[in-house]
Amino acid sequence: MYEQSSRREFVKTTALSSMALGMGCGSLFKKKPPNVVIVFLDDSGWADFKPFADQGYPTPNIKQLAQEGCCFHQFYVPQAICSASRASLLTGCYPGRTRVFGAHAPRQRGLDPKFATIGELFKKRGYKTAVFGKWHVGDQPETRPPARGFDECCGLMYSNDMWKHHPTNPAFWGKHPLQYWENDKVTIEPVTAKEQTMLTTWYTEHAVDFINRHRDDPFLLYVPHSMPHVPIFCSDKFRGKSGMGLYADVMMEIDWSIGEINKALKANGLEDNTIVIFTSDNGPWVSYGNHAGKTPYREAKGTSFDGGTRSACIIKYPGKVKAGTVSERVFSTIDLLPTLCELADVPLPEHEIDGKNVWDLIRGKSGAVNPHDYYAFSTNRNLESVMSGDGRWKLHLPHSYRHLLKAGVDGEPGEYITREIELSLFDMQNDPYEQDNVIDQYSEIAAKLQGYAQSHKERFYSDSPPP
Repeated sequence: MYEQSSRREFVKTTALSSMALGMGCGSLFKKKPPNVVIVFLDDSGWADFKPFADQGYPTPNIKQLAQEGCCFHQFYVPQAICSASRASLLTGCYPGRTRVFGAHAPRQRGLDPKFATIGELFKKRGYKTAVFGKWHVGDQPETRPPARGFDECCGLMYSNDMWKHHPTNPAFWGKHPLQYWENDKVTIEPVTAKEQTMLTTWYTEHAVDFINRHRDDPFLLYVPHSMPHVPIFCSDKFRGKSGMGLYADVMMEIDWSIGEINKALKANGLEDNTIVIFTSDNGPWVSYGNHAGKTPYREAKGTSFDGGTRSACIIKYPGKVKAGTVSERVFSTIDLLPTLCELADVPLPEHEIDGKNVWDLIRGKSGAVNPHDYYAFSTNRNLESVMSGDGRWKLHLPHSYRHLLKAGVDGEPGEYITREIELSLFDMQNDPYEQDNVIDQYSEIAAKLQGYAQSHKERFYSDSPPP
């Protein structure tokens, strides 16, 4: 599994030499390129943590992260469903480009290897790379983390409800046992409720160990937690600790995880040269009621309304991102790959991507303008809405969507109904909850956004097979 020392040193030396050529030899010896830590929650609501809202349970470590970084209130994912959202983060591409839609089932191939991941790009540049958590963009040999640029990995290959205990379709989801993987090998099969209580702890312990072992190397650490996707679990050390129910206990354990990672960076003297990004793959799965998160915005996971696509986001980069600030500037997960590549002097993939470098927006540069004309939002294979690049206007194309009729309790799903929305324009500056259709007052803006939507459809969906 591990290379001999002489070969390892040769590879390390060669990689660092390549970095020196790209960065300028003098700069390499002054300061190594920045480390990157991305914590990606599963189905967490925009309002789940105290920097964004107060649900009554303590999250001091995330609050501290916000005090040391910037809270971004208008951060978006292009599709509010598991696999599609993760593929977009990893590649900087829209779902329409990668053809990763919705949530992939076990034994699906997943993200096509022709699309480079952030792990592959950073590894080529000499970074140590790791992913500890839920992967969910393919569980075949060519689509698992070791084949996609990650030196180390552990966790679930897909959602933790894809097992024989699924509340609505156990026969389908129970066809394959839920597995826990470590470095391309299954180490626990089947994963039971007992193991699920330890997932947050195990991912965190691996992340801290990785930081400790690679304090002298530039590294990319991706921690996509399985929680708080249902079924929700936490370890014994947090169960009942909040006094407010299991979901609050889970949030407190995630907060603990953030604290452990942050402490490890500080203990190793890495804090000032590490970019930390904390966010979620989409909004809450409100069908699960008291086992789901909260959002103040319209609808939730599985829709193209802001309750599904707007995720809480904190970015910390000491000395580069002003501490203790709040930003209303708009950007998306597709922008993270090109922005991080720019900061780390990592070449972009040879193939076209959809994200753009938004570093000026993140660092709060005066007068910075979003480089996108628009952002597109889809659900499964359907393009449903587009938003102007500055986030001011959002146009919904006519489409159906699920609306919660009755929430479930204690892990049981509730009931959805199907609703329809007509062609609708929302002024997101004055109406962030998407309630007042102003298309009649601003027909020219609507027409412009319709043009973007049509171009996006022609580019990415003209040959789309039926869902």
